[in-house]
Amino acid sequence: MPDETVQTGLSDNAASGLAYFTLIPAIIFLVVAPYNQKANVRFHCWQSIFLGIVCIVIDVVLTIIPFVGWIILPLFALLILIVWILCIVKAFNGQRFKIPVIGDFAAKQAGA
Repeated sequence: MPDETVQTGLSDNAASGLAYFTLIPAIIFLVVAPYNQKANVRFHCWQSIFLGIVCIVIDVVLTIIPFVGWIILPLFALLILIVWILCIVKAFNGQRFKIPVIGDFAAKQAGA
């Protein structure tokens, strides 16, 4: 009888990439086995969560600051869009792209 290995669920790369689509998948992958046991998936989940938190905080701060903040906000949004797409592409390809500062915190939380 041949040894059949049944694979169920998402690949690690797919889970890592999907973690960047809102905070919900990132939190789910941190809680659900076997994804929460993979260092690469945990790293991308934590980086996604930290990126979301930083985006919300900076968005609120720039919205509160009159004129200068309102001018900087669209530039910040464009930068975040580029970084977000880069993170998704790298994650789906099985690579790590560490966002400065945020990536270090994510690696520490992921234990990687």
